[in-house]
Amino acid sequence: MMNKDKNEKGMNRRTFLRSTAAVGASLVFAPKSFGVEGGTEDLNVAVIGGGAEGQVLVDACMKIKGLRFKAVCDIWKDVNLRRVSRRLKAYKHINNSYVDYKELLAAEKDLDAVIVATPDFWHADHTVDSLKAGHHVYCEKEMSNTLEGAKRMVEAAKETKKLLQIGHQRRSNPRYIHSYDKLVKDAKLLGRITTVNGQWNRAAKPDLGWPKNTTIDQATLEKYGFKNMHQFKNWRWYKGLGGGPIVDLGSHQIDIYSWFLGSNPVSVIASGGTDYYEKATHEWYDTVMAIFEYETKAGKVRAAYQTITTNSSQGYYETFMGDEGTLQISEASARGAVYPESPAISEKWDQWVKAGIINEPKKKEEPKEVKVLDVRETLAPPAYEIPVKMEKKYHQPHLENFFDSIRGKAKLNCPAEVGYETAVTVLKVNEAVEAAKRLEFKPEEFKI
Repeated sequence: MMNKDKNEKGMNRRTFLRSTAAVGASLVFAPKSFGVEGGTEDLNVAVIGGGAEGQVLVDACMKIKGLRFKAVCDIWKDVNLRRVSRRLKAYKHINNSYVDYKELLAAEKDLDAVIVATPDFWHADHTVDSLKAGHHVYCEKEMSNTLEGAKRMVEAAKETKKLLQIGHQRRSNPRYIHSYDKLVKDAKLLGRITTVNGQWNRAAKPDLGWPKNTTIDQATLEKYGFKNMHQFKNWRWYKGLGGGPIVDLGSHQIDIYSWFLGSNPVSVIASGGTDYYEKATHEWYDTVMAIFEYETKAGKVRAAYQTITTNSSQGYYETFMGDEGTLQISEASARGAVYPESPAISEKWDQWVKAGIINEPKKKEEPKEVKVLDVRETLAPPAYEIPVKMEKKYHQPHLENFFDSIRGKAKLNCPAEVGYETAVTVLKVNEAVEAAKRLEFKPEEFKI
């Protein structure tokens, strides 16, 4: 079991600053091009939520021209709020600091967009109120920790006619777009997809601590929905605040399942539990394994997914398997290739190599003697790598798509309606774990 007391007591201010340097360093050493451009298309932006995810998004925005950060909001004013505000000011983004997001929305009248990067249970209120204040919104996933909250977000976007992008950033990743458009849809390299596998494995980690002299006062914590500082720092593990790893991590990849299959699931069965950590502080399951069924135009597809937080073996990836080939892809650039099912299919793929759809496989030195251990054994197929590289920070293309859509130069890659479909899919996994039986999806569940 993980001992949170030992972790918290063993962390002083120096240790804390050192441990968070990785997140803040990119802000400190970002290129000067992040300064205000002064162009006619400049967009005024505010950030609600200056924690780790908010800092990652701001870091990605540093590479995007034409943005003016006008305001930052976070309830941890001694750490998150101060850090992000100071970094922005260092790059000529004169901004105002707020603890209460309602004060920000009331005071900042010239905003074009708001980035919401707060804990999941606040997403609906922060997004809906920002939309109704007249601003476009980029909201981190998960869209909401409840379907009721997600519905309110979709309805507010429709009512206000403002743009709402949900942060499933793989939807804007050029490697994923190429894989879907060129490999799966156009060239049909996989043939009929029958099976999908995916995972996100993470190593065991102690609960997050904090320097005691930065503790938020109890009244402020309770005002914003937290019982104590431990909940504030580790909200992802608490029911009512987050959705656990299956929602926090799995939603990124399960969203890709539905996208590449062109269908939402018809059922899910799942097993999971809090098997490793203390249940008092880890209310959500640290291990979940789920199996979805999809009905596609080509036929039934079964899709397995697992997320564990006790071992990092093989990291995270998605594998789409068809009767002619296999695609394995990951947001991490080390994975991204297709594998033919037979030499005959490999020969057929030569046309797609010439067309630049896939790279020619690297030639391996032939062994002098091939030892076959079993009559059923086959040699490993060649790997045709995806020719498209991801040169930008993971979130940058998705943010660029959002801001370009505001300017009328693009359409959202993950609008509210798409984000809602993913929320329906992943939130039911936790229900399936608790019910310990197969749960079905009705088509109307994915619509509002």
